[in-house]
Amino acid sequence: MSPSPSLLSTAPRLNMRSPRRWALLLTDFSVLAASFWFAYQLRFDFAVPANNFRSMVTQLPIVLALEFAGLVVAGAQTFVWRYTGLRDLPAFGRAMLFTAVPLLILRVLLPPTFQAWRVPLSVIFINAALAFLGLLGVRVARRMLFESTERRRQDSHQQLRRVLLVGAGRAGILAAREIQNRGDVAVQIIGFVDDDPLKGGMVINGVRVLGTTHELPRLVREHEIQELVITIAEPQSAVVRRVGELAGQLGLRVRKVPGLYELLQGNLEISRFRQVDPEQLLQREPLRLDRDRLDHFLSGKRVLVTGAGGSIGAELARQIVHFRPHSLALVERAENALFEIDRELQARSTDTDISAIVGDIGDPHRVEYLFRELRPEIIVHAAAHKHVPLMESNAAEAVRNNVLATHTLAERAGCSGVETFVLISTDKAVFPTSVMGATKRLAELAIQDLDSRFDTRYVAVRFGNVLESAGSVLPIFAEQIDAGGPVTVTHPEMRRYFMTVTEAVHLVLEAAAMGEGGEIFVLDMGEPVRIVDLAERMISLHGFVPHVDIALEFSGIRPGEKLFEEIGHDAEELAKTRHPKIFIGRIPPLPPHHVASALDRLRALSTSADHQMVRDLFAEILPEANLGPPKELLEDSTAS
Repeated sequence: MSPSPSLLSTAPRLNMRSPRRWALLLTDFSVLAASFWFAYQLRFDFAVPANNFRSMVTQLPIVLALEFAGLVVAGAQTFVWRYTGLRDLPAFGRAMLFTAVPLLILRVLLPPTFQAWRVPLSVIFINAALAFLGLLGVRVARRMLFESTERRRQDSHQQLRRVLLVGAGRAGILAAREIQNRGDVAVQIIGFVDDDPLKGGMVINGVRVLGTTHELPRLVREHEIQELVITIAEPQSAVVRRVGELAGQLGLRVRKVPGLYELLQGNLEISRFRQVDPEQLLQREPLRLDRDRLDHFLSGKRVLVTGAGGSIGAELARQIVHFRPHSLALVERAENALFEIDRELQARSTDTDISAIVGDIGDPHRVEYLFRELRPEIIVHAAAHKHVPLMESNAAEAVRNNVLATHTLAERAGCSGVETFVLISTDKAVFPTSVMGATKRLAELAIQDLDSRFDTRYVAVRFGNVLESAGSVLPIFAEQIDAGGPVTVTHPEMRRYFMTVTEAVHLVLEAAAMGEGGEIFVLDMGEPVRIVDLAERMISLHGFVPHVDIALEFSGIRPGEKLFEEIGHDAEELAKTRHPKIFIGRIPPLPPHHVASALDRLRALSTSADHQMVRDLFAEILPEANLGPPKELLEDSTAS
């Protein structure tokens, strides 16, 4: 039986090979010795009797050994001096406690004949206090010297950026402390800005609250501010928008600190400051998940996600894993995208069996393999061609992927007894003016037909444009701004509904959990946003003045696009659900033989290169479709 490790053997080990380490140890010993000597001096009013002086000399080695052992056991000797802060105080306190307790025990237990070894009670307590303050004092002095040296070195290379911190709450205090503690950051905090009137004029962590956000123009001018940093853990969209617009008018760059979770975890670093997230411009509260219902729905189930390498599919996979399904199959034909999401999930998931499958859901043999080997209980179908202008010149491929492949997968799901099949649809399926929108509309009708034939619950989820998805407008704007402009917008009056990726995925999961079959779930996305307004706000958030620093150009409506998108059809009956921001639309069904005939005719044309024949067939199948030039564009041409 091996002996149990002692307390000292489990303490952090020190690297004694460095001359610098020896110098630091010598400093600590000097501080501790001086503290003990000074404690005796205070005890005897700086007139220590000869016999007590001899006792002090005798006791000094023992006290120093105990104090050093306490520092090692508490881990204080492993701290880097130049980063010493309040979080290190408990370790030094424990070290002094480890020293004082043995001395007190010796004081009580040793008989008077061992007077030379009995440290006076008052000396024990005075020494502990002086040693605590002395050890911290030399470390703080070392840190101040380091930061001062680094600041002077930084000043010699580049001028400090003068910044205002917007928000003097906990996040602001953490941000100010991080900036002040980093001598290698070329930032000078001029002050806080906060809309809480009680904080006006207060000094927080050495930084004064200069005013409110409404006073930003004056404060920027008076203090020659060069940059704003939003230090609010969860800033409301209205605040971000107002600050961003003011910054754009003033020619300033805006950045923000990480989110509340990172702040509470203590992960705030100045190097992680990022530019304001454009999705906060939507100005609405985020969609909230019913986690209990989703946990009941997904936990222990076999789930399959198609298009798992895309923006929506990948986020779906990330969210689903949180609910501990038995297995999660990621199906994607883009190998690199599949590799990335699989690697990400494998690194963080422990309870779910994750499999990455390269495959095209348009291949019946591959689809048969998926159902035979994986036996999915829930399918979320996110694989689709989504780019409107591109599909106008690739109509047959849009039909094969968005309609025929969807029908193949969904029909096989019904034959296999899958519990739930969720189709990702789009607001472009309403009064479609594009091939892409028409394919999605027919896919909705196809799964509604399947819902009447199988026990599987078929539901569709319809939403607008997803912020920051691959190929969407915001990443394109960001690239154009970084390149110096111009930022291109198709039309001054072009408007779109926007969602965040998280909102879109929340809606999909809510639909999967609450759907009874045959529904189209629609999110209340607020008011549509003018694309030109979005472009101007993004330019402002990047620290430029729209139309001055960065030009805007109008390129004209592209094939298949329309000025305005709708979220519901006149023939659809929108009904409320238990969720205040989710509605249900039921499409009047087409007769089964009409759906079957449409699919057969589309299969016959799916290998055709004649895009117009495909468009004509859609116009016949979907009377509400208008796949000619956008009506709004024709009106503009007539007016001009």
